[in-house]
Amino acid sequence: MTIQRSGQHIGLVGGTFDPVHYAHLVIAEEVRATLNLASMVFIPAGSPPHKQKQDCAPAHHRLAMLQLAISGNPHFSISHVEIERPGPSYLADTLRILREQWGPEQVLYFVLGWDSLTMLHTWHDPQGILAHLDYLVAVGRPGYSDEDETEYNKQLEARLPGITQRLLVVPVPQLEISSTDLRNRIATGRPIKYQLPEVVERYIADHRLYHAAQYQHTAQNHLNAAE
Repeated sequence: MTIQRSGQHIGLVGGTFDPVHYAHLVIAEEVRATLNLASMVFIPAGSPPHKQKQDCAPAHHRLAMLQLAISGNPHFSISHVEIERPGPSYLADTLRILREQWGPEQVLYFVLGWDSLTMLHTWHDPQGILAHLDYLVAVGRPGYSDEDETEYNKQLEARLPGITQRLLVVPVPQLEISSTDLRNRIATGRPIKYQLPEVVERYIADHRLYHAAQYQHTAQNHLNAAE
């Protein structure tokens, strides 16, 4: 499927960014360069539907860290659409709002990991996601043969009709960095240097984010919820 429109080709990268790290930035830049996109727009989640509120740093901290992290790249920007609106941050609603704000002529590419791609049919209003998107960009693909990939695409299409018509696969450098591991490292006093921008590391230290007391409080909340 080739999209012919007069607007810009814009990449979208969603997530909690709690905290943002180099894997996020590398993926965004690799996709932008590979697909020759005009820009990459990061969309930090306001209230992720799959996480309890206490699991995330406050939105203003996540937003500030993201702004610091992308400040050196003129192709990167941030949308506040999910931060500013109340309620759960469902992708289908976000895309609808962005279409209303930016107009139908823009060509939108949403970036997601291979694991998320396989579960997209379980997300809120998956057909609504496809209706407002031009392309899904899957990154981090396992090594499939042509025969395996054909069969896999059939499975994707059976779960969510129309998905393979919008699917692009972009190989990206695989950095084994996760926000969960970074938070745990900070809470337990382990190093995080070289896994995220120094300005973000300094922000975390200055604002005492993810320190041991916060980590223990969150862990206790999970234990109480399980009882």
